[in-house]
Amino acid sequence: VQLQESGGGSVQAGGSLTLSCTIGGFTFDDSDMGWYRQAPGDACILISTISHDSSTYYADLVKGRFTISRDSAKSTVFLQMSSLKPEDTAVYYCAALGYRAVERHETAEQKPLCAGDYSWGRGTQVTVSS
Repeated sequence: VQLQESGGGSVQAGGSLTLSCTIGGFTFDDSDMGWYRQAPGDACILISTISHDSSTYYADLVKGRFTISRDSAKSTVFLQMSSLKPEDTAVYYCAALGYRAVERHETAEQKPLCAGDYSWGRGTQVTVSS
């Protein structure tokens, strides 16, 4: 299983970025997907999920600003981020959550580290300056 994030970078507050996560080594359509983030000294926080049927979930802290989507033809999941704030600064991780993980309530809202339980990418840094 391979997950590769891209699209991170540095932006000013109010700006936008789109993260991508390309998946290989498993059947993309069967897996619910998620984005987590971890800032220095903080826990790994669930930001958004998209299920196999494209239903979505957003944490309150990003609701209305971030949009998750998936493209089966490209085996890629996206996270469009707008109205970025300095507190959005973190390493963002893509995770393959597993078959129907969301409806089975198998998605952790918070973890000590963005590792274990799922298949993870290596992360991409997002830095938002004020």
